[in-house]
Amino acid sequence: MRIAILALEGLFDTGLTVALDAFAIANRFSTLQMGGTPRFEVSIVGVRKKVRTGQGFSIPVQAITPELKPDWVIVPALGTGTPELLVPALARPDIRQAKAQLLAWHAEGAQIAASCIGTFVVAEAGLLDHRAATTTWWLAPLFRQRYPNVLLDESRMLVPTDIGVTAGAAMGHLDLTLWLIRKASPELAALVSRYLLADIRTTQAPYIIPNHLAQADPLILRFERWARDHLKQGFSLQQAAAALATSARSLQRRCQAVLGKSPLDYFQDLRVERAQSLLHGSGMDIDAIAAEVGYIDGATLRTLLRQRLGRGVRELRADLR
Repeated sequence: MRIAILALEGLFDTGLTVALDAFAIANRFSTLQMGGTPRFEVSIVGVRKKVRTGQGFSIPVQAITPELKPDWVIVPALGTGTPELLVPALARPDIRQAKAQLLAWHAEGAQIAASCIGTFVVAEAGLLDHRAATTTWWLAPLFRQRYPNVLLDESRMLVPTDIGVTAGAAMGHLDLTLWLIRKASPELAALVSRYLLADIRTTQAPYIIPNHLAQADPLILRFERWARDHLKQGFSLQQAAAALATSARSLQRRCQAVLGKSPLDYFQDLRVERAQSLLHGSGMDIDAIAAEVGYIDGATLRTLLRQRLGRGVRELRADLR
């Protein structure tokens, strides 16, 4: 498999190095332990002759030539973790060149992979329009605003589509690389996964901090504060809208536009976050925790936690020890 990693100025160092290390380990196992040949031909390419990472390291890049015919192109994240830094970065000349190159590679049959903020570059090229995708969870509101035609679900860690695959935040680069290795050889991916003490994760949901998402919009931030104050009482859309001096319809629309979910779904996110905190930081039993977040008994809360986080109460308590 021919892999081209598209290095852009100010890229996220870990995103690049974790992919390079995982592919190198896969090639070593493929050669030494499985008696084969290296499965991955990896090159670092760029629209500039030299690229500096977000931490200031200079990395040489291979020039993009007509002879370069990758099977997969990986776009690592930029080291611009806030909207204030990211939006101007996306207007840079090298990003415009990268977008054109991604379109050219795609037209030639290459698959496109991106993780974290790298997904913004792919979305800028229009390649994610009308397709499912994920991105770094804390920039999901900006992603929705900027790319309304993308079917975003930031709770997912990996989203394959016909044009390639997108992955979630930061260490999602490792999940992405393991996914690509698994496409070549599930056995090889299992070896690399065990060597790195890493498995492919299916969801970002346990890592999402609802308050960070609420910061993207004044109305949503006020709704988040109201919701936290009313977890015990339970959810009422009409009461929430009245308290925020808006209409229920406006609150519904704003939550959908910013968060990609209904006010009730966001209220449930806050319940899950509070319940996780109590599971970790208190000696309360599940029924008492359920009462703190507005449920009559623990059974309903158990179901919600399993549904949202993919783990039961016993597993969550074990994870937090």
